[in-house]
Amino acid sequence: MTARTLSTWAVLCLLAAVASAALLAACGGSGGSASSTTSASATLTATSPASSSPATTPTTAPSAGTTLSLYFLRGESLGVAARQVPQTTTPATAALEALCAGPSASETAAGLTSAVPAGTHLLGLSIDGTTAHVDLSAEFASGGGSLSMQARVAQVVYTLTRFTTVESVTFALEGKAVDALGGEGLMLGEAQRRSDWRSLEPAIFVDSPGVGAVLSSPCTLGGTASVFEGSFTARLMDDADQIIVRTQVQASAGAPERGRFRTALPFSTAAQSGTLIVFSQSMEDGSRQNEVRIPVTFAQK
Repeated sequence: MTARTLSTWAVLCLLAAVASAALLAACGGSGGSASSTTSASATLTATSPASSSPATTPTTAPSAGTTLSLYFLRGESLGVAARQVPQTTTPATAALEALCAGPSASETAAGLTSAVPAGTHLLGLSIDGTTAHVDLSAEFASGGGSLSMQARVAQVVYTLTRFTTVESVTFALEGKAVDALGGEGLMLGEAQRRSDWRSLEPAIFVDSPGVGAVLSSPCTLGGTASVFEGSFTARLMDDADQIIVRTQVQASAGAPERGRFRTALPFSTAAQSGTLIVFSQSMEDGSRQNEVRIPVTFAQK
């Protein structure tokens, strides 16, 4: 066999080997095909809208629950509780059901009560635009005088309008729209807003944090106030009654107007629980006035 013939034979053998390898891969033999299939499947799982897993790894652990702001009473004025409940996709419904059930033992110990009659149940809740439509059981209209009727309506209005998408609330009882509530005929023909019930806010109304809130630094102190020159004191105390942080808060307006306030409170403590105390001071003798005490816990690092 000549040198030229040997060269031709070598080329033919090489081409046959390449063709054989390609045929083996196409038929699913060993090689890269199995790992390629697994990779495609993983990509589909990660990006599929039906998958419950996020497309990217979260940087923090998901929340174990939902925090609701429930508006009860402290004396004859509104007070707020921060209630932790199991995670829910319908927080407004959960908030109203919790409100109807009344304050917990710890919230009661902190001075919170409710004007919503025992036995009241939520029958329906829908939201149309920025208006929430609430259907409650007949117990909601039972008992109580004028102040009690006003307070229970305000509790529902404030609890729902805490959600940024809700601005007003309409009421129905047992599926029928309510124009007047109670024997004294509290008029509810129009959608109710927070501005209709400002008279039930205390002189220093802490909207956040509420009773039972879990605080991390910095926490946000927010709400409204109607005090002299709009100024009052806030103290965050630990469970040994030692001051963690003290600050002077300035609302946007002074009494008799009602101003808004919102301020960050950075703090550091090893305590597990404490109390947020807000109060104004008498111009005559410096004594505390309008004091509100809000039990809180501190997030553990």
